[in-house]
Amino acid sequence: MSPHLSVWRWHVTMATSILHRVTGVGLYLGGLIAAAWAISLAAGPEAYAAFKALLGSPLGLLVMFGMSLSAFYHLGNGVRHLIWDFGYGLDIKNANASAFAVFGFAIAATVAVWAIAFQTGVFG
Repeated sequence: MSPHLSVWRWHVTMATSILHRVTGVGLYLGGLIAAAWAISLAAGPEAYAAFKALLGSPLGLLVMFGMSLSAFYHLGNGVRHLIWDFGYGLDIKNANASAFAVFGFAIAATVAVWAIAFQTGVFG
């Protein structure tokens, strides 16, 4: 076990830092999904239909939901870091509050986008 794990206690800003890195990797992998979309589109109607069927499956929708949640979290936390770069919100109270605000933003934005998508018939 790393020695720092026994020294530091877990707190919300530590979790947001780790999650920011994880979502960055996830979004990079999402770029591979976008590349697969472009390749299937170029490969013809059959390949594109197979790709759409895969993304429209329950597993595909779960992956896309996770990707959108990751994108909104990464966006919110990136804005939070930008604000920190200007020297604002660095005290513990504001840092903790902004961490919870990022979580709230990511969840609310993801649910809103998916609700709009379902209501407008994007999935059916």
